[in-house]
Amino acid sequence: MTNQTRDPAAADAAAWDLPDSDICSAAMALVHDVSPAFLANHCVRSYLFARELALVEGLRGGADYDDEALFLACLLHDLGITDYADGDQRFEVEGADAAARFLRGLGMPDDRVLPVWQAIALHTSLGLAQRFGTVQELAFHGISLDVDGVEKGLIPAGFADRVHASWPRHDLGFAIAHSIAAGTRANPRKAPPFSFPAHLHEAINGSSTAFLDVVANNGWGDQPLPSTTTR
Repeated sequence: MTNQTRDPAAADAAAWDLPDSDICSAAMALVHDVSPAFLANHCVRSYLFARELALVEGLRGGADYDDEALFLACLLHDLGITDYADGDQRFEVEGADAAARFLRGLGMPDDRVLPVWQAIALHTSLGLAQRFGTVQELAFHGISLDVDGVEKGLIPAGFADRVHASWPRHDLGFAIAHSIAAGTRANPRKAPPFSFPAHLHEAINGSSTAFLDVVANNGWGDQPLPSTTTR
């Protein structure tokens, strides 16, 4: 998908002191070129929320974590929902692979690409990102906050309102769910069983593979316990 409506608020990048190195500027251009406004804005908001949550925890960019890597992870984390990174893998992994190729193409060394890849690949996986590093954990929390709002009580009053004024939501939660489900409807291989894309595939498209279905069809003759049933 491409972006037919770039938000005028994109001009607010300087006002928000977003990282503006050559690689960050190239990433910002890419995201706005290949993403609809609801997705591009979500990626920027995810970074702003991640950075603010870091401040709440007393963490400083450049000292306690790699701020450029955090920005790139948040900014590029949904490439897998766009045509730029369309493929047969779940969107998180397609996006991580595409981001890694993009960053290596701009000369980023592998040791700095790796945490970006990990942050993107893990961004829908609860309980994993914090085991890999600070960038991965902060990206997870920033991205999650923009979707579920669970940790919004941790950020200063009024901060989210200012972020939304510059980077409007465009009904992000529902828009992104339907975009992911459109991809899995066109290519069910993008919704491997038990994954987040499979959950949305079932919720929106009405079909998925449950774990007990897999077990019932494994050919080993496993029988359900008396208290369990299969669909």
